[in-house]
Amino acid sequence: KKVIITSRNPIFSIASLSSQYSIPMNNISRQAKRISVTLFSAQSLASAGFITAATLNSIVGAKLGGSASWAGVPSAVYLLGGALAAYGWGYLMDIWGRRGGLVAGLFIGAVGAGLTFQAIAMHSLPIFLVGMALMGIANAAVTLGRFAAAEVHPPQSRGRAISNVVLGGAVGAILGPLLVGPMGELAKSQGFDELSGGYVASGVLFLFACLTVYGGLRPDPRDLGREIAQLFPETAKLSGVTRSIGQLLRQPAVKIAMIAMVLGQMVMVMVMVITAQHMRSHQHSLNAVSLVISSHTFGMFGFSVLSGRLADRWGRGMVIIIGSTTLLLSCLAATISPQVLPLAVSLFLLGLGWNFCFVGGSTLLADQLSPSERAPTQGFNDLFVGLASASASFSSGLIYDQSGYTIMALAGAAFSLAPLLATSIWLRGLNRSPMPALPRS
Repeated sequence: KKVIITSRNPIFSIASLSSQYSIPMNNISRQAKRISVTLFSAQSLASAGFITAATLNSIVGAKLGGSASWAGVPSAVYLLGGALAAYGWGYLMDIWGRRGGLVAGLFIGAVGAGLTFQAIAMHSLPIFLVGMALMGIANAAVTLGRFAAAEVHPPQSRGRAISNVVLGGAVGAILGPLLVGPMGELAKSQGFDELSGGYVASGVLFLFACLTVYGGLRPDPRDLGREIAQLFPETAKLSGVTRSIGQLLRQPAVKIAMIAMVLGQMVMVMVMVITAQHMRSHQHSLNAVSLVISSHTFGMFGFSVLSGRLADRWGRGMVIIIGSTTLLLSCLAATISPQVLPLAVSLFLLGLGWNFCFVGGSTLLADQLSPSERAPTQGFNDLFVGLASASASFSSGLIYDQSGYTIMALAGAAFSLAPLLATSIWLRGLNRSPMPALPRS
């Protein structure tokens, strides 16, 4: 029986369908709402913890390593840890459920934050990098949470579902950098290095997020997602068949989705991770650094509602093109001046461009997968996102040390052209062939 959705309210759409298929309407709508609220809350807390640490990582790396060439190494290790863990998290979340995977990941993040605090007190770069790796592993689990929101909503609402969870990062964008200064003063007043205070805040935030997921993510999105998938049998790709990663990678839409997320993340990381060190080299205060990073992270998350709705209304590909173009402009703007205002504007655009690529790419990938393909494929995608961003973080420190901030930003601009061109060519090909009604691409 073919299902046609006319409502743009995802909860209403699920509720209407549940009455047709004898699935309890109140249970479906209540469960979907609870899952969305829980994921948003956990994302808000966790992102605040990650962003608090990200504000300081390059400064701590340069201090413990003894030169600016080490500035990008902590973020590189953080991202590499997340990349190597992402594929494993995909499988574990199929076995343990999304709830079990997220709880485990957040607890690992709290342990990692504790290690980074201890490492700064001991002036030990190796211990600090171990803590960074554990926090990266935690971030890989948290990032996969966006797909948990998508799987409990109908196809026409997946963009909004993902963006509503990513919007939780806006809370982190505001709260995280603002904690750096006060926590630094508190740590200093207790006889610790002022740079260590932010990592204490990160650990506490991870623990709160862990408790939020443990208590609120019921039922498990994995199980509810399978029920929702039964309502849309015509949108499941090769229903009843689980395709291999190799088979999926031969699908043009899967390739475009991965290119958008991988290269969008690479460009964002390349510029973002070194900006704090760039500002410190121009004698800016920690408060000024926090302001610029806050502007960037607000761009990353503050407009998630817009990007998700545009992905559902205009199509996934058009949102990716907008994001790639914004990334290109932001990298060029970053070369204008080392002053606070120009950097704040350029890094805001950098975050906004990343958001459009990330939400558009995530939604496009979710469209292509059956329930049995979701977690492993999404983990595989995030593996490459992490590897690309880890290499960008590591290379950004080297490029900055050898050639300066301007050359590094121009390299980011060059990379941003790839998703722009690839998606434009793909959309042109789609316009020459009949377009499916569900889902929009």
